[in-house]
Amino acid sequence: MAIIPSAKVTSASDQGVGPLLRAWREQRRVSQLELALRADSSARHISFVETGRSRPSEEMVLRLAEHLEVPVRERNALLLAAGYAPRFPETPLDDPALDAVREGIERLIQGYEPYPALVFDAAYHVVAANRGITMLLDGIPESLLQPPLNTMRLTLHPQGLAPRIRNLREWRGHLLEQMRRQIALRRSESLRALYEEVAAYPVTVFGTEDSLEQPEPVPYFALPMRIEHEGRTLSFISSTSTFNTPMDVTVSELAIETFLPADPATAKYLHTLLP
Repeated sequence: MAIIPSAKVTSASDQGVGPLLRAWREQRRVSQLELALRADSSARHISFVETGRSRPSEEMVLRLAEHLEVPVRERNALLLAAGYAPRFPETPLDDPALDAVREGIERLIQGYEPYPALVFDAAYHVVAANRGITMLLDGIPESLLQPPLNTMRLTLHPQGLAPRIRNLREWRGHLLEQMRRQIALRRSESLRALYEEVAAYPVTVFGTEDSLEQPEPVPYFALPMRIEHEGRTLSFISSTSTFNTPMDVTVSELAIETFLPADPATAKYLHTLLP
């Protein structure tokens, strides 16, 4: 199991905004001069901010965070560390203020049927799914279907989808790398704990390590998930999208994953199964 180094960025309560910005800059591998050019500032001013010799304005904090691609949740932490109020609210998904978001998501994933689609949050908890996803989960033990559903557990648990995935070794590697990128981007101990949990699951298909299917020389344009369903092997290419320029923490952490049939047989079967 790969070990992920502990995040270098500590909480805003531990240090001021300068060290936090420096940690984000180093994590992004950007020099002070490069960041200054991006933010229309000077390397001297960036240095003074990072060492605490200069207090950045609220606008400068947000500008630097934007150019360092700091997640929205962490931008609030930077503002607090600099002595300013948080800029971005964190609205519960069931709040009436997000009615348009919820309704839009539901229309989107239902309109994608019969192909599978789901929406998950920063912890990979499923917040919405269509009938295509429900079809793939047929036969999964109730213990794994108790809320909150977690897409990583459902996929990689030995009693979940893992035994049905024909190219599990490749697909598992893809998912774990995705989680590693998210851990590098976000300061989340719960996400790290989830990674350590699912990475420790035994890697078996139909009960034996030896039965893991090796990659086939097929002309896929992206890595497919090849999964058994009622005696058929279905192939899907997945795509994940997020909201553009979100102004709310909750919305910023939502991701919509859609599964496109990777071959005509899969598409035909799904249209027959879910007319």
